[in-house]
Amino acid sequence: MKHFHEHVQARHGFRLSYSWTKTQLHAAGLVDRAKRRGAHRRRRPRKPCARMMLHQDGSRFAWLAGAPELHLIVTLDDATSTIHSAFLVEEEGTASTLRALLDVFTAGGLPASLYTDRGSHYFHTPEAGSKVDRTRLTQVGPALDRLGVEHIAAYSPEARGRSERAFGTLQDSLPKELALAGIAMIEAASRFIRAVYLPAHNARFAVAPELPESAFVTVTDRAALVEILCVEEERIVARDNTVGLGRLRLQLPPSPLRHHFVKARVKLRVYPDGTLAVAHGPRVIARYDKEGTLIDPQRPALGAAA
Repeated sequence: MKHFHEHVQARHGFRLSYSWTKTQLHAAGLVDRAKRRGAHRRRRPRKPCARMMLHQDGSRFAWLAGAPELHLIVTLDDATSTIHSAFLVEEEGTASTLRALLDVFTAGGLPASLYTDRGSHYFHTPEAGSKVDRTRLTQVGPALDRLGVEHIAAYSPEARGRSERAFGTLQDSLPKELALAGIAMIEAASRFIRAVYLPAHNARFAVAPELPESAFVTVTDRAALVEILCVEEERIVARDNTVGLGRLRLQLPPSPLRHHFVKARVKLRVYPDGTLAVAHGPRVIARYDKEGTLIDPQRPALGAAA
């Protein structure tokens, strides 16, 4: 409703107050009255410095008109409510998490901590509602450990209040903005969100931090960051010198390191953009596109594997 009032003010020179507009819409039956709030929940104080703690969460909603519900993956700052990254995906999971972290860490550096729910792509939880198992890490856990970013699990609705309030605002305004822009495809929507929507959203809703210092640590080696923020699984090279990934068979190219890698233990990496790599020890020995086609087979990658 507030989003509607802002639009008629900005586009049609409307001057009456939001309260008057809300009353008229309620009286006409065009907008439902808000449900009575439940018991009061005390808000957790914000962190004092920008980028000391990031929240990451996903919200499944009908973001695009006429399309199935999608997940909006949002990474926001606890101290300022600035949204550093937001994009649409068909399903929230490990790939979307690593993609968001790569976006944020590349642009601004490493935060001190990351606050998330206890979804299975973030943590192993032996029983529903129980504490997470810190001895069994997901793909996300080791990556954050290597980067020195503390991973904090939320155990109550209050803990996720910052994200919940942000999604309430996004669900009210973002679908309307996407519809007004005539956007109906996921990739186009994500580009619009990054280039147009987020700057306007942050200008309106972000607040100044208590302290002016930033807690981010600058990233100087993006290539190393890419090698960390990926899904990594161990494989045994088959007798035909290939590595399997689902229906794909990744053919290893000739290498100056050895005649073949048959029966060798290697690491198969899947990057947030869908490309692939195979690493042996400290080196990446081959890279592939999303379809499993070898990239530049005449010059196999021999760079350090972070």
